[in-house]
Amino acid sequence: MRRRSTLLLAGTLPLSLARPLARPALAQPAARDTLTIGITQFPSTFHPNIEAMVAKSYVLGFCHRPLTAYDADWKLVPMSCEALPTLENGLAVREEAPGGKPGLRLTYRLREGLRWGDGTPVSSADLRFAWEAGRDSATGFGGAEFYRSAHALDVVDARTVTLHLDKVTFDFASMGDFVPLPAHIERARWEADRHGYRSRSAYETETANPGLWNGPFRVAEVQPGAGVTLERNPEWRGPEPAFRRIRIRTVENTAALEAQLLAGQVDMVAGELGLPLDQTLALQRRTGERFRFAFRSGLAYEHIDCNLDTPILADRRVRQALLHAADRARINERLFGGKQTIAQTSVNPLDGVFDEGVRRYPYDPARAAALLEEAGWRPGPDGLRRNAAGETLSLSLMTTAGNRTREAVQQVLQGMWRQVGVETRIRNEPPRVFFSETMSKRRFAGLAQYAWLSAPEGVPRSTLHSDEIPRAERNWSGQNYTGFRNAEMDALLEALPIELDRDRRTALWHRLQAIYAEELPALPLWFYADAHIWPQWLEGVRPTGHLNLSTLWAEQWRGR
Repeated sequence: MRRRSTLLLAGTLPLSLARPLARPALAQPAARDTLTIGITQFPSTFHPNIEAMVAKSYVLGFCHRPLTAYDADWKLVPMSCEALPTLENGLAVREEAPGGKPGLRLTYRLREGLRWGDGTPVSSADLRFAWEAGRDSATGFGGAEFYRSAHALDVVDARTVTLHLDKVTFDFASMGDFVPLPAHIERARWEADRHGYRSRSAYETETANPGLWNGPFRVAEVQPGAGVTLERNPEWRGPEPAFRRIRIRTVENTAALEAQLLAGQVDMVAGELGLPLDQTLALQRRTGERFRFAFRSGLAYEHIDCNLDTPILADRRVRQALLHAADRARINERLFGGKQTIAQTSVNPLDGVFDEGVRRYPYDPARAAALLEEAGWRPGPDGLRRNAAGETLSLSLMTTAGNRTREAVQQVLQGMWRQVGVETRIRNEPPRVFFSETMSKRRFAGLAQYAWLSAPEGVPRSTLHSDEIPRAERNWSGQNYTGFRNAEMDALLEALPIELDRDRRTALWHRLQAIYAEELPALPLWFYADAHIWPQWLEGVRPTGHLNLSTLWAEQWRGR
């Protein structure tokens, strides 16, 4: 999911994010050259274009630079390119696309001095390779719609390419996941076995190869499932990072992560992928001013995917009943102190295109029971519902193992659904298995709880369009894990990006939300407020609250 237009952020960040806390003068400690960070998941892959996972994005933010990104103020900015194409500066030009459709010609020029960690310049050849690999469905890259739309790429010179798009979109300058890939390392591997490239790329087999990384840091060591060590990239030509080394430790159990923080084994806990809000609030009360705490409202959408190919969940009345039977407001109050924003659909209420009149599902167990009756599920002697064939209304409920808060939510939902006659069986997996196997290959049989993280005004094509349902023949690309198929939704997702008029686009957004709220391919829970925990001596971290994480600006981090 990607992109958002404008958004007011006034008052969302505490003052301590803008300037250091006032402290008495002390003897200056020796300069710190290592920062140790705790996160709760380990990347299932390190390849920039394969599989969407926050843990991977967090690590890659330190050592790989995209063409463009949204910053902490939710503004689109150039990263590895010199300027954003606009119609005004001539880098974006309208043209006729194949078939006579209106299209765009976009020119991107890479920044001078950008190099891979082995000294090889980042060049147009790297963008050309990324485009070719993305255009081949056997590769299994994410963001398939971009590669379908980008029907041609011209190499102008060693640092300049021109992309030809077969549509004019409101966010055309944003390149999202289209990033340079080191052709001098990866092209031969890809050409040798395009279908097997997913597991045989150097990002999987030689992750510490310096030539894979072009950011201020490079991967120096990987301990599978446990952590990643980053070191300064000597070929980086931007501002020099303050830290010589960054250690990222994966601690999937959030209680254990908190214990490591208190013991000084980690210096900070990443808000993007760290302790849940309730646990952080309790820690703040106990530790006072030992750490700096910051809470950032953002676009992390916690939800429960429904596998719509499961016969029970194929009936939308069952899905609607499950949501009516879930007292989300009570869960929010009890577990999060009321600080999470209850989700009505996948669109955040902070978004200017959010529809205030969208259908809502208040806690209503009587309505839930009525819907289940309509769907043919009637209470048995043990209180569980059964259909005419005598089958029990029983569903599996999965999430990422070790996340204490999600596991608590599961327990509460299990009890609430049991009250209306629905049995849920909890079965959790380590995040790297849950995301890389169970979700990406649609191997979950019932319900799956996790979060999507989007960039501002994110058109959710990858999660809702029927073409994005992962399947073997496309090497499991796509993120429509629910298997949602709706012709009108497909049409909306195709119309939204190319509608340049804000009012007409908002109307399309409202219709999208209406369909989502009616069909419920996923059960909306809430939008997270990220809880960041930093040592008092760390400065310069700016949480973004969206898909482009704070680590993309790690060269600005400083230790006092």
